[in-house]
Amino acid sequence: MQVEQVPAPEWEQWVADNDAVVLDIREPVEWEMGTLPVAVMIRMGDLPGQIDSLDASRPTLVVCRSGNRSNYAAAFLAMAGFDRAANLSGGLVALGMEA
Repeated sequence: MQVEQVPAPEWEQWVADNDAVVLDIREPVEWEMGTLPVAVMIRMGDLPGQIDSLDASRPTLVVCRSGNRSNYAAAFLAMAGFDRAANLSGGLVALGMEA
């Protein structure tokens, strides 16, 4: 499944333009290193069990360290009926937030 890729420098504008939710699917130890200020944090392994806590009608930008896990998670959300699930291309690394 093809997932929309949001370039890292455009994430804030994409979120604002789409009234989107930012979903950080990394592990708690990774969250402690920092995340985007508006992010909802649900670790990837917990996502299937917590999917009902998210609004499937709101666009969702999924983020992780490098963009790989978030791409899979965004595809999962799309297959679960989310209207618009996108991936932060390059992840937080592309924003200079993690090495």
